[in-house]
This record gives sequence, structure tokens and C-alpha cells, in this order.
Amino acid sequence: MISKYLDLKSVPCPLNFVKIKLALEKLSKNEQLIVELDQGEPEEIVLSNLKDMGRSFKKIKENEKYIKIKILNEN
Repeated sequence: MISKYLDLKSVPCPLNFVKIKLALEKLSKNEQLIVELDQGEPEEIVLSNLKDMGRSFKKIKENEKYIKIKILNEN
């Protein structure tokens, strides 16, 4: 499975979600997007928006400053 990577640490809302959305639109079927983002508000807003879009994702790493998530492109 091919993965694309976005480092969005220190990128403010809603710019971080806009970048994720654009990257998801460019993914081929069965590719996945790995995203690193800051904990707190960026995490809450991005994960909430992904749920609203019906996207499958999984936290793959977490520490006190940031999280890393994997978003699957099943379309």
C-alpha cells in the first residue's frame, strides 16, 4: 500500500484541514495519507471533520505535543 505523508505540526486551523482535504482528493484508490498534527484544537477539529466526511482513520502515534494518524482512501 502506498502512503503519502503530511507534516502539519504548527499549521493552524482551518489551514491544516484544507491541506488534508486537498491531499485526500489526489490519492488513488487504496492509498493512505499519514498526517502529523498538533495535539489539542487541531486534533479535535481535524478528527471531527474527517468523521463528518465519513473517512476511516486510525491514530498510529501520540505524544504530549502531536499525534500521527493514518487516513485510508477507500473511494
